Amino acid sequence: MEHKKQFKLQEHLRISRCVQQWYLLILVLLISSTVRAFDYRAALTQSLLYFESQRSGRLPYNQRVTWRDHSGLTDGLEQGVDLVGGYYDAGDHVKFGLPMAFTVTMLSWGAIEYGEQIAEVGEYEHTLEAIKWGTDYLIKAHTEPNVLWAEVGDGDTDHYCWQRPEDMTTSRQAYKIDENNPGSDLVGETAAAMAAASMVFRKSNPHYSHLLLHHAQQLFEFGDKYRGKYDSSLEVVKSYYPSVSGYKDELLWAAVWLYKATDRVDYLKYVINKAHCFGGIGWAMTEFSWDVKYAGVQILASKLLMEGNHKEHNHILEQYHSKAEHYICGCLNKNKDDNIERTPGGLLYVRQWNNMQYVSTATFLLTVFSNYLRNSNQKLQCQRGEVEAQELITFAKDQMDYILGSNPMGISYLVGYGSKYPSRVHHRGSSIVSYRENKGFIGCTQGYDNWYGRVEPNPNVLVGALVGGPDCQDNFGDQRSNYMQTEACTYNTAPLIGVLAKLHQLERQNLSYSYGSSLISSF
Repeated sequence: MEHKKQFKLQEHLRISRCVQQWYLLILVLLISSTVRAFDYRAALTQSLLYFESQRSGRLPYNQRVTWRDHSGLTDGLEQGVDLVGGYYDAGDHVKFGLPMAFTVTMLSWGAIEYGEQIAEVGEYEHTLEAIKWGTDYLIKAHTEPNVLWAEVGDGDTDHYCWQRPEDMTTSRQAYKIDENNPGSDLVGETAAAMAAASMVFRKSNPHYSHLLLHHAQQLFEFGDKYRGKYDSSLEVVKSYYPSVSGYKDELLWAAVWLYKATDRVDYLKYVINKAHCFGGIGWAMTEFSWDVKYAGVQILASKLLMEGNHKEHNHILEQYHSKAEHYICGCLNKNKDDNIERTPGGLLYVRQWNNMQYVSTATFLLTVFSNYLRNSNQKLQCQRGEVEAQELITFAKDQMDYILGSNPMGISYLVGYGSKYPSRVHHRGSSIVSYRENKGFIGCTQGYDNWYGRVEPNPNVLVGALVGGPDCQDNFGDQRSNYMQTEACTYNTAPLIGVLAKLHQLERQNLSYSYGSSLISSF
């Protein structure tokens, strides 16, 4: 009898364990479906479409964004140069050289770090096209060794009008920098963009790669020899893209990219020798942006240290590395001073106007730095303790998921992704009926009268645009007039390409997650 009772008890316990295991499996599957809700591949594909929406010039036969048409076909004509092409930076139609070059640099860096992952989702050719559309223009803008055309169009007259780019009646005057009117910040960023892009095209288009590198080297020499801020030479840019950080960060940025592209020791020595006097190891950064490049320099210098091939420069590289760690630790709230804020919903918050640009660049730096740590078998040294490499990629994923809809508003800030996203983006071409549908001319202020104030969604969806995003309390107003939050920029989306490719790879590898915290356990 006792034997039978013991057997029944064992059988009961066995069944109970099975039931518990089934419940646990169901719970895991439910949480897993929640954690893995975001389609990073689709977001990557859509992000690349955005750059086609921003194209200026004569559009190619394979243009996929069909609501756009040719525009700016006489750019540079008055000045006797060909400046047709390039990108409009945001919702207006001025071609600003500094943010355009930074966009190209970030697209190129993403392709360098994550080219294989981008290729896995079938988007590598589109990434090359996005880069080349920018570099083709930058080559045109560099008409002489010591001349670089900085801008086409005038922000003041452009903002007076609300027109499609195909109807532009605003000024298309072009502005340049030269020996008498220097602009080392713009020149340095353009050199960095061309050097980084030369690495991308090295195998697929070696002649083009060599051409880009030639321009990058000439530009660096120009910017270093004739030093000055470009907004001191060109008053027209001060109200739109002033160089608050100065030009020293861009010269360091250009030098480190030229070293990566050429392996020439003189470029490395520039980064080492100018570290102190150019602020590369003196600034603890809270942002990485089209204006401020120090954090990017510090991250790339850290990689040189981790590779262990430059021991004679370790003393300076370690100081770069320390500043890079301070920036990354700040993003993770692992510094004692908590120098980078977050919204209640967990989004990094730097400033009110177009905050998402700082989120996307930080997410990119977190992602690449996590790779550098893992490849060198190192940990992040923060003031509040050591941090494993996986925590960086986890936080980057959390930021990306916030962008894609895991936020208090339940909205995707990447236009076109998901079922709910901004529909009244502050963007002239998107907000007015397509030129291909209605070729009737829309005048300068006619767009304000008939389209700007409409409560209806934009007739053309600006797919892949990362808008400015919510305020410090996670609030967002989807109105065209709310340009601080609803305007998108090319340099917002550019850093996402590499991050989305990396996150998609992690998803494909069926990596385990620590449920509840969305922690990727290995990568």
